[in-house]
Amino acid sequence: MRPGRLPGDKRVRVELTKPRDYTVPSARRIRRPPPPGLVLVAGFVALSLIGMVLLMLPMSSAAGTWTAPLSALFTSVSAVCVTGLVVVDTGTYWSPAGKVIILGLIQVGGFGFMTGSTLLLLLLVGRRTGLRDRILVQASTGVPELGSVTVLVRRIALFTLLSEGAGAVALAVAFAARDRDPLTAASFGLFHSISAFNNAGFDLMGNFQSLSGYVGDPLILVPIGVLIVLGGLGFAIVGDVYGKRRWSRFALETKIVVVTTIALLAVGTVAIGIFDWSNPDTLGALPVEQRPLNALFESVTLRTAGFSALDTAALTEASLLVVMGLMFIGGASGSTAGGIKVNTFSVLLVAIVSTARGRPSAEAFGRRIPHILIYRALSVALLSIAALFLVALGLMLTAPMYSIVQVLFEGVSALGTVGASTGITPELPDASRVILIVAMFVGRLGPLTLVLAMTARSRPIAYRPAVETLRIG
Repeated sequence: MRPGRLPGDKRVRVELTKPRDYTVPSARRIRRPPPPGLVLVAGFVALSLIGMVLLMLPMSSAAGTWTAPLSALFTSVSAVCVTGLVVVDTGTYWSPAGKVIILGLIQVGGFGFMTGSTLLLLLLVGRRTGLRDRILVQASTGVPELGSVTVLVRRIALFTLLSEGAGAVALAVAFAARDRDPLTAASFGLFHSISAFNNAGFDLMGNFQSLSGYVGDPLILVPIGVLIVLGGLGFAIVGDVYGKRRWSRFALETKIVVVTTIALLAVGTVAIGIFDWSNPDTLGALPVEQRPLNALFESVTLRTAGFSALDTAALTEASLLVVMGLMFIGGASGSTAGGIKVNTFSVLLVAIVSTARGRPSAEAFGRRIPHILIYRALSVALLSIAALFLVALGLMLTAPMYSIVQVLFEGVSALGTVGASTGITPELPDASRVILIVAMFVGRLGPLTLVLAMTARSRPIAYRPAVETLRIG
């Protein structure tokens, strides 16, 4: 044994290797999914374009001819956005195939494009849904809970089908009692039930007369009015009322929406009844006992749907002004109605009342409303007013032959996705029609997309700036 070595030591040969180059794969960039608001807008745009192509085909017109692209696009957007403004008469211009296409666009547009597509994926494909799918359905329906998408969408579908089915039966019986043959009565009942529940305002009566042929007829007006109210409240509100059945248990949103809706309907009924009671072209031409029903029906339908048993153009300017205010407010959030929504209006009203009482926060029914909701409601309202100003200005420049009241009424109707008209829409030039198409899109998707964007951008802050006052008023 050599000195310095211990028993068990072994000699190991180490080979020197040349240095090698190693490449590290670059990290993949994670693609962020598009925001839910953008998905909703893209879905409605795609659906509108598909509807336009179908309505352009000769099979869709009663004359068997091609329809002008702008007229087809206007009708498609009006149906998808459940507005009801038309440039051609629905009952006489379109063929049975065209009417079915319009009815399908109304149904898909009212039910919510994202809700309908999610339902098909769940039932037909069996695809599992994640948090993103739930957020999309919540954005489309307005239901606050993010529970099971399957249960949620099925309940909404059941609510929709039950309401429309019951309305279709009631209206079919009513039309049959008015000397319509059974097939026509059934088709009329189904079409007008879907149109009324979705607050669309499309009708098959012909000659742009809407429901004027049934003025004072409760068998027609009452079912349509009930369907409009149900669709204008939406699944969340109706479901809360049906599930809890006691005022003290209702959610704050349900209480506010129900109270404000009743108040708006009462204000509209009283205003139209007073301003047009002696108008020989509207209520004054009816027997006294029929006037309250028609005043109520006009208050219901001109706020969200667009049907009319009276000549809208013949209403007094005072009534038209009241109707424009109702159209601007619209129905409940998450419903088939348009406008800035009853929820937005109610939050601002509660804030005004609380400020007048000197309270530091907005309170209603023993509950405090977060300041962030007031900011969002104020943003939606002010931006909607700005949009209305631009639409009215555009219509005045492109259609100077009409009065400011007529132009403003059409603009509010388009932005509120109501569909009521003073009769000038079919006569508007192409530039004005394009403005109304954009207005219907903005009115249908603008408030929702804006709120989604503001919600997505909200972040907790680590500090708050110092407070400094300024003069108000």
